[in-house]
Amino acid sequence: MKISIIIPVYYNEENLEDLYEDLKAKVLGKIGEYEIVFVDDGSGDDSWNIMNRIREKDDNIRCVKLSRNFGEHCALQAGLSVCTGDCAVTKQADLQEDSTLILEMYERYKQGNEVVLAARNARNDSLATTFFANWYYSIIRKMVNKNMPSGGCDCFLVGRKAIDILKNMNEKNSSLTLQVMWLGFKTDIVYYERLEREKGRGRWTLAKKVKLVMDSIMSFSYQPLRMMMYVGCAFDIFAVIMLISVFVEYFTSGTPIEGWASLMCVVLLGFGLIMTMLGIIGEYIWRTLDASRNRPPFIIDEIRE
Repeated sequence: MKISIIIPVYYNEENLEDLYEDLKAKVLGKIGEYEIVFVDDGSGDDSWNIMNRIREKDDNIRCVKLSRNFGEHCALQAGLSVCTGDCAVTKQADLQEDSTLILEMYERYKQGNEVVLAARNARNDSLATTFFANWYYSIIRKMVNKNMPSGGCDCFLVGRKAIDILKNMNEKNSSLTLQVMWLGFKTDIVYYERLEREKGRGRWTLAKKVKLVMDSIMSFSYQPLRMMMYVGCAFDIFAVIMLISVFVEYFTSGTPIEGWASLMCVVLLGFGLIMTMLGIIGEYIWRTLDASRNRPPFIIDEIRE
């Protein structure tokens, strides 16, 4: 049985040598036949050259270079599209997950699980990062998939059956982890502690985090559209009640119907609500347009093996 280790690389020149030595010391000699698939996701540093220097040390390494930066999930899709193992496990290049986690996930796979998720039960990140992550996964559990682990998961192992389906899904502006969970195959979870990053700096910007939230919700849930309908109904009911109360007060006590400032506040609030709703609808429409173009989610520029 052969296992593929897929590693997306984006500005990780400082970690790649240490990553390979860590895998070599803790994992590679214990899993039998293997391959490592490095995927350069448009890095602007020396990551590609370092990947190829490592490849010269190990015949089981394949280096894939994308034509530009497509994002981590697309890089993982590229790795899945070229891997040859009976199963594939994803691994971050920043050494924030202990490499021995692969061994435990591989054992769970051999026990009959087609999917194995690596879920965090502790993390050594800043308070802001931890807060955002917990908030994101809370939303996902409520609106998308109630089975999402509370600490979230960045790494997973999938068998060949799941790999072939993921390759054919070919989705853009989505969450690969949620796609894996959507498959519905027999799944197990391995828990681990996320370590503190020792070298380099993360490229996980606020803009990328916001996009992940939008992609995760709108690719797997219609809840935003339904919430728009609920809010619209609530505003209609509120408007009718206010209208009735104004006329009742006018006919019972003679209070004149006036108040330009309060009227403008209501109008501006209504316009703001409408624009927000149109923005949500626009996000869905844009994703539909992007999918209809049938452009590939990633483009492989070069493969070295």
